[in-house]
Amino acid sequence: MNDVTRLLVNKTAIAQTRIESSTPMALGAGQSRMRIERVGLTANNISYAATGDKLQYWQFFPAPDPWVCVPAWGFATVTESQAPGLLVGERVWGFWPMASELVIEPIKLTPLGFTDGIAHRRKLPFIYNEYQRCAADPMHRDGQEDAEAILRPMFSTSWLVEDFLFDNGFFGAGTMVISSASSKTAYGTAYQLRQRGGVQVVGLTAAHNKAFVEALGCYDRVLPYEEIEQLDAQATSVFLDYAGSSDIRRRVHAHLPKLLHSSLIGGSHVDQMGSSAGLPGPKPVFLFIPSHAFKRVGEWGLNGLMERMGGDWRSFVGRALDLTDPWLVVQHHEGADAVERAYRLVHSGTADARSGHMLLL
Repeated sequence: MNDVTRLLVNKTAIAQTRIESSTPMALGAGQSRMRIERVGLTANNISYAATGDKLQYWQFFPAPDPWVCVPAWGFATVTESQAPGLLVGERVWGFWPMASELVIEPIKLTPLGFTDGIAHRRKLPFIYNEYQRCAADPMHRDGQEDAEAILRPMFSTSWLVEDFLFDNGFFGAGTMVISSASSKTAYGTAYQLRQRGGVQVVGLTAAHNKAFVEALGCYDRVLPYEEIEQLDAQATSVFLDYAGSSDIRRRVHAHLPKLLHSSLIGGSHVDQMGSSAGLPGPKPVFLFIPSHAFKRVGEWGLNGLMERMGGDWRSFVGRALDLTDPWLVVQHHEGADAVERAYRLVHSGTADARSGHMLLL
């Protein structure tokens, strides 16, 4: 049996990585061994690394201190199983380490999926412990797996952010201002807002990404960060902060006297994150997406949530993979060295906004 390979990140300096190799652990009763086929890497994973202590992301796949294993979304296959109801050869979608394999303890099995009930994950946010069987997953389509691994986790967040805004009446605002507008989670939110209609959507982005963001067609207006003060100061607004930059946040709050709500969502500008103390206007509130997902599961059931999200996902991914003007161009990175290089590229913030990165360890 091959050694287990993992990409580890130094939690005190998340640009620093190393590859760990270890002997596979023996299975216990009720456990299954999953060979991780491929996972997606985007700025979303860098946000996991940057907020891992506060939001418990480092606890899902423990590593020796000060190293952490950053989670990612993708596909795995059962290669060995002592869990009734989960058979060798079955393919599964879910939340994995950046690694070659993982041992799980599947519980609450249904035709749609199951929960990893391994002891150290039981008190962590439920949404990350839920796995879907590919054969029955309403959001899965053969031939779209790269796009699913890269875009689906971001779109799930995007969908829930937009649904959270709708559920709260957009806080009475007519304009949604979105930072890091070129990021996949941000433009997924903008896409959903455009589909629903009724509010104006303004994107803030780096100057070199302005043309790309405008071409997406999701935003009513796009401004480079240098022109934040060109925002309409008389508009009632909500700020959706995907960048996490304290400077950008300060300038938006200072310029918009009619800002009604400010949500902290992402951290694509990991080197610029800072305090929100002393800002004018509403206090920025961290939007913990699993909390809203839990609310909707309580109202609609898990299947109901996935069916609603699934219909919108098919529309979004169809647009993202448009043959004549794709929003996503996939790059594959196979092997430990290539995976490390890909992580460092995405962490640097210099990756092409249109690129999506697939990791194969």
